[in-house]
Amino acid sequence: MSFLDTLRQWDEAVTYVDRQDLSEALRIFLSIQEPNSKICFDIGCLHLLNQELDAAEKAFDCSIRKDEHLAVGFFQRGITFYKKQRYEESVADFQRSFKTLRGNQLIDYKALGLRYKLYACEVLHNMALAEAQLGHWEKAQENLVKALDYKTDAKLNIIDKALQSTLKQKLFKLVEFPSKVLFKPNKHYVAELEKKDYLGKAKVVASVVPQDDFSGFAPLQPQVEDGPTRPKEPEVLRALEGEPHTVLFEFVPETSDELAVVPGNIVFVLQKGADNWASVIFNERRGLVPYNYLERLEISLASKQNEQGISKPPTREPPTRPERKQGLTASSSSSGETQVKDAQSTDNSCIVKVRFTFNFAVSVPPGSPYAILIDKISKKLNLPSRAITLSLNSEVTGQSVINANTEMESVWSCATGRRITLWCNTKEQTDGKPEDEIHFVALHSYESSNPEDLNFQQGDTITFISRVNQDWLEGQCNGNTGIFPASFVEEVPVNDQ
Repeated sequence: MSFLDTLRQWDEAVTYVDRQDLSEALRIFLSIQEPNSKICFDIGCLHLLNQELDAAEKAFDCSIRKDEHLAVGFFQRGITFYKKQRYEESVADFQRSFKTLRGNQLIDYKALGLRYKLYACEVLHNMALAEAQLGHWEKAQENLVKALDYKTDAKLNIIDKALQSTLKQKLFKLVEFPSKVLFKPNKHYVAELEKKDYLGKAKVVASVVPQDDFSGFAPLQPQVEDGPTRPKEPEVLRALEGEPHTVLFEFVPETSDELAVVPGNIVFVLQKGADNWASVIFNERRGLVPYNYLERLEISLASKQNEQGISKPPTREPPTRPERKQGLTASSSSSGETQVKDAQSTDNSCIVKVRFTFNFAVSVPPGSPYAILIDKISKKLNLPSRAITLSLNSEVTGQSVINANTEMESVWSCATGRRITLWCNTKEQTDGKPEDEIHFVALHSYESSNPEDLNFQQGDTITFISRVNQDWLEGQCNGNTGIFPASFVEEVPVNDQ
């Protein structure tokens, strides 16, 4: 298997983990031939998450065999041995993990594609716990005292609690690796997976020979001395498709079938509709642009305009955006008359028009599950998804309401031409009461050197503000605001708040 194939499957598997489809992610991981140390580590983490301890041990063995300096690999295998109650082997792996740290307080694996910091004091903490399970309480205390030398302010609390437990000869809680945090492939390599056509396709813009039907570059013409002279015909810039127009004003699209352009762009108009919208080509992309934002362009290669450059577009205010007819765009009939036909999106997305206190549109893949649809709308409104109620019509009744239990096939069957209109209500509108705050409890401590991140300790309570994406949330803790990994926290049920 080539490096690119391995990289592609690795990225695909990680994507399925982000979608919570762990079985499909594991299937793709296991299909990779000759996996590297990081991929074996990811496989072990998924097996460990599924409580498949034998398979996890085998995967971590493979990971360590391929990279004998992977401290986090020894740490994870030590946790696996601990859960299998093989405490002596667990102690040995934690010792190897600590030795690989080479006297450092921590290793930050972010540069290697893993958003995790392995702390020396946590390795010693787990080593002490495994010793305690064997009844070696003095060794457990020695390891915890040693951990105090490697502690950071963030980890001081768990070491102190563990030390107090050993003095009473009581077991304490294992520090575990956060679930669903995996090594990810280098994002720069992933960005290069798809082939890029930097040159594009060659087009004949103009021929140097008048009325020449030759479809490539014209051949060199023989030089004839004292030949008859004739006036040179002005040559006009011609495209294979459409008529060239200059963009006069910046246009920001509101739906997926509209095209973003800025003043000075040259677009080629394919069709103009009766509603004053034009179908154009720009940079090999098709889309709709208001025709009153454009100006027809006739460039003569012999003209003064070409010698001095194209004049700058006017700086006056842009005209009013023309009203679009629902589900319609322009096309030209064979007779030259303008007619209207169904709009086709430039991609395979389905356009969902949402009627709220203001109207807006989002695009989702056809047949998307409810989770993807509500996530798109909640991000647009900057509200938590549980505060939003969707329905097929303005009357929010039991049959028209769309939620996680709704058969989405029946919803998408109402779409016409990849378009559907839904109604949206929020709790603030329906009952007039403010939305209850959402709180999370930290399952693991999180520390980051990034100023925009939110640092917290295990057990802290975090107030939810917004969802950044599938992996990251924004919240507030101890008077500080920032973003943090969603996998490090767990939502507190409403009854417990």
